[in-house]
Amino acid sequence: MKIIDKKINLGVNIDHVATLRNARGELFPSIIDAADIALKSGADSITAHLREDRRHINDSDIKDIVTNFPGKLNLEMAATEEMLNIALKINPFSCCIVPEKREELTTEGGLDVLSKHNQLKKFIDPLKDAGIRTSFFVDADEAQLEKSAGLNVDCLEIHAGSYCKAFDNSLNTCGDEFKKISNIAKLASQQGIEVHAGHGLNYETTKMLSSINEIEELNIGFFIISESLFKGLDIVIRDIRSCMREGRSLGEEK
Repeated sequence: MKIIDKKINLGVNIDHVATLRNARGELFPSIIDAADIALKSGADSITAHLREDRRHINDSDIKDIVTNFPGKLNLEMAATEEMLNIALKINPFSCCIVPEKREELTTEGGLDVLSKHNQLKKFIDPLKDAGIRTSFFVDADEAQLEKSAGLNVDCLEIHAGSYCKAFDNSLNTCGDEFKKISNIAKLASQQGIEVHAGHGLNYETTKMLSSINEIEELNIGFFIISESLFKGLDIVIRDIRSCMREGRSLGEEK
């Protein structure tokens, strides 16, 4: 069983800084400035999703992040040959494999490792051989965990969207969704897999998920960027870190 360090890391997703930039086809706001502020304000890594349609982050952004902040990029990408070649060329610290559909507004659900097991094996092995940390973005499902473990993936990022929606809308399913995440986090940790969580988090859900001691990293983007329009990026990240510390202290009391 893996011994858990109580520290919890924060990855800040800056995709929607690029969304704002691209809305007018300008050179600002700067992706590099956003990443710099995030890291100086408490982020441990920078997450960016290079989509097939390049709707926000583009290839130049990825190269600039790697050049300016070596060892800090968590590259989200689909399991395609194009993305594999890009990852092997730029050598990010980490790659998180996510499902991707061109028509979706944002990532909808977790990766189906069960049905894509053979494809993912061919994808994961070259990344691991290159020394890149590998991660799957999956739903809190035991079958997905078992298949992921069989591929020797380094990390699992649990899709927290269902829990966050239930929490935000005070749905009766909120408690059950939290238990699903907690249970999968424990099972994954017992198998030596590093556990992350992300998608849809705000201050309150960040605090709650941070109370799960097995979760070692949270990745948060849209809420941080949205909230920063009113409060400033540095302040929002510090507030998020405060929520993480508060949540972690609750976990330590369990």
